[in-house]
Amino acid sequence: MRILIADDDRMTTMMLRRALESWGFEVIVVHDGIAAWECIVGKDAPTLFIVDWMMPGIDGIELCRRIRAASLPSHLYVILLTARTSREDLVAGLEAGADDYLTKPFDPDELRARIHVGQRTLTLIANIRQLTGLLPICSYCKRIRSDQNYWEQVESYIAHHTDVRFSHGICPGCYDKIIADLDDAPEEPVAKDQ
Repeated sequence: MRILIADDDRMTTMMLRRALESWGFEVIVVHDGIAAWECIVGKDAPTLFIVDWMMPGIDGIELCRRIRAASLPSHLYVILLTARTSREDLVAGLEAGADDYLTKPFDPDELRARIHVGQRTLTLIANIRQLTGLLPICSYCKRIRSDQNYWEQVESYIAHHTDVRFSHGICPGCYDKIIADLDDAPEEPVAKDQ
């Protein structure tokens, strides 16, 4: 997993980088909010972000707001790391869009635990694709109307809109009916060679 650190304090970024790399993470460090934003909206952006509240350019709170307002290709998990310790600051940070809040100086064990929470959250989010709204289905053939107004099999529609894959078989009730239908079917005469 790649983690983006945005903090103008060189000592903090050095300590964070060492800790994260020792835990096996790939780390990108920037020292202002503008560089952080460019990295976030750029190609192949990291999915976990540790941001300082007070930075030049764009501060951490504004970055959180921009991240939540943007249409990013995947969810970005944001940990706000700051020297601001009041309850009001914590609430303001979370309301701005931070997923977690950690105060400086950080405890490495607490940081690692919060990183693991972020990883679990990102994994869950990546595995969730959900159908929403009404599903227009034909009451006779059970085909579903797609957004492009095409009628398609239920399996195709669901596979396209979720991560579900189908395997096909025959349930016992249908198997019995098919065998009964085959037993009741008249035999066709076999053509003889002349």
